Amino acid sequence: MASIDKKNDFERALSVGEVAKRSGVAVSAIHFYEKKGLIHSARSHGNQRRYRRDVLRRVAIIKVAQRTGIPLAEIGKALSTLPEGRTPNMRDWARLSRQWHQSLDDRISKLQRLRDHLNDCIGCGCLSIDSCPLRNPWDELASEGAGAWVLEHATDTELEEAD
Repeated sequence: MASIDKKNDFERALSVGEVAKRSGVAVSAIHFYEKKGLIHSARSHGNQRRYRRDVLRRVAIIKVAQRTGIPLAEIGKALSTLPEGRTPNMRDWARLSRQWHQSLDDRISKLQRLRDHLNDCIGCGCLSIDSCPLRNPWDELASEGAGAWVLEHATDTELEEAD
């Protein structure tokens, strides 16, 4: 939980509804982000969540990162490098975006390869488990032959150990 020490800070803190309204994000998403440790709140005497104003910038970073396809785990890791209680600034954003740049480049490259194979697949139409790079791209046992050969050749002991 974020700490809101001074009375003035607490009075300036935002309710979950205010955060949702000002950020354009549903209350349920704010609660989800908090549950995942992406943002933090303090509790009022009435046990209501109160958020520091810097949470608005953090929510904006989360939404932009999500829109570009960055997984929440990566977003959380990046946000954990930001100082608590300080609004992320342009330098923070530049550093975070540099961290995500290679990940996005890798994802783009993978999607382009997928797209290129998809064109081939549409022309062929086979969707063969033996030869289609889209249907079975990670088939580590392809060189051993088609079918459930592992189960056919496994001993009873091996099968019992697998259970």
